[in-house]
Amino acid sequence: MRHEPTGMRKIVCFAICAWLLALGLSAEAQQPKKVPRIGVLYSGLLGASYPPIDGFRQGLHELGYAEEKNIAIDYRFAEGNLDRLPDLAVELVKVSVDIIVAVGGSPVILAAKNATSTIPIVFPTVGDPVALGVVDSLARPGGNITGLTLRTPELSGKRLELLKEVVPKGKRVAVLAEEANPSHIIDFRNIQAAATAMGLQLHQIEVRNPSNFESAFSTITKLVRASALFIQAAPVFIDNRKQLADLAIKSRLASIYDTREVAEAGILMSYGSDRFDLGRRAATYVDKILKGAKPADLPVEQPKKFEFVINLKTAKQIGLTIPPNVLVRADKVIK
Repeated sequence: MRHEPTGMRKIVCFAICAWLLALGLSAEAQQPKKVPRIGVLYSGLLGASYPPIDGFRQGLHELGYAEEKNIAIDYRFAEGNLDRLPDLAVELVKVSVDIIVAVGGSPVILAAKNATSTIPIVFPTVGDPVALGVVDSLARPGGNITGLTLRTPELSGKRLELLKEVVPKGKRVAVLAEEANPSHIIDFRNIQAAATAMGLQLHQIEVRNPSNFESAFSTITKLVRASALFIQAAPVFIDNRKQLADLAIKSRLASIYDTREVAEAGILMSYGSDRFDLGRRAATYVDKILKGAKPADLPVEQPKKFEFVINLKTAKQIGLTIPPNVLVRADKVIK
């Protein structure tokens, strides 16, 4: 029987192994890489321009992500119906998203929190996440939730001060809130403390959807007889800002909100953190988590950019003169 030299057998075996390895590598190369799947849960309207969502998309783009190429985003919009949020959050869990971005304040964050304790959750805007009970502390969030705070407790007092400066003789201030919004309950305590120190009387009026706006303003002008309006932040107000501004002007109320877009729509003033920037920075949290970071180890950040906007067109319509010392402090004046 003829035997092949031992060296030849080794060469043949090596060649076969190399060929099999090459086939394996080729097959692996042909397998598409898993595209990260992000769930965006928002309490507002489908198709509405909302600064945190716009900023989040911009932030992803700056980090090299492109939808339908190297990242997928599943959107769920509650269309202003907060009762839908729990089911929408569960939907995102069922489709196995890698991260949930909870946009639109405390009702959204709580719905996401109740839906999962394992999928990372990032919030771009919330007033006081510690008081809300979604993180242990700003420095050490713990659990599966982290993000950015609006620092609402500190800024609410400043907004009230601005109202007092433009309507110095006014003593009654109406506070427009969203019904069943936990953050509004927490924030109202801070507003009340500031109002007491300033000698102001607060009257909180709650609405659930835009259909309640007209009756709320009727109450504010006829029963409360308020001279100023403090609007607590919520998607129901920013999504319907034109209607809100028109009613405030019709009621001749000096009004304040916390974002520029609402002042541009006709509300007298806005003062607060830049929500577009907060959304943009939320994208960095998503990026870090996709690369292996744990939400529990990512401290909750505070805002870095603030804006003070005055709408002089509105001031003229309601017959109000803005004091020069207030006007000079504005970052933007709408004429």
